[in-house]
Amino acid sequence: MEKTCKIAEIFESIQGEGLYIGQKHLFVRLFGCNLNCKYCDTKVLDDKKSVILTKSALNDEISRYGAKTISFTGGEPLLQSEFLKSFLAEYKDPLKKQIYLETNGSLPYRLREVIDYIDIIAMDIKLESATGEKNDFSINDEFLLVARDSTVFAKVVFDENITDKEISEIGNLGLKHGIEIILQPKMPIGKNFDIAGVFQKLFEKYQRIRLIPQVHKFLNLP
Repeated sequence: MEKTCKIAEIFESIQGEGLYIGQKHLFVRLFGCNLNCKYCDTKVLDDKKSVILTKSALNDEISRYGAKTISFTGGEPLLQSEFLKSFLAEYKDPLKKQIYLETNGSLPYRLREVIDYIDIIAMDIKLESATGEKNDFSINDEFLLVARDSTVFAKVVFDENITDKEISEIGNLGLKHGIEIILQPKMPIGKNFDIAGVFQKLFEKYQRIRLIPQVHKFLNLP
């Protein structure tokens, strides 16, 4: 029986986060997540509107679009890593598209299953102060060890509740792995939110950082 995946939606849009802002991407949003972040903008997706697709059906759907980069996103796409590995092993070369993985960085053992087929990894560093989800950073460290031979960068959504300890831990990850780190202020931005101050504190420890908001929200794009 052909493997299947559960898809929440497929759409073309402009990448609004990270190092590849402004590029046209095809977003394949896989259903489901292992986290429940307070600020998540996709958890309201209706399970009843999700669809089950076979590998060949997903290939047919992707082939309808012109974007040169496929962003597998979620939810958490690595929850369906077995399907992704099977799909990409069969269809990546014929599709001739760059494969971009957006992930919460909490499933390093699943990343190992697909790493050979991924071109770019955008890994979130989830802060307890912003998400309400505990993060001891060791999982991010393990994830980055798996991803180290790929093109990988990290995104950090933060708000006025970010702690000095969290800033220090982010800096430690940067220093150990040498990755670019994108700071993304949680929107809407509160009036007491010292964004520049947070940037400066991290910059004093690690310099390969950028402060970039979620541009697609300013442009009113999906």
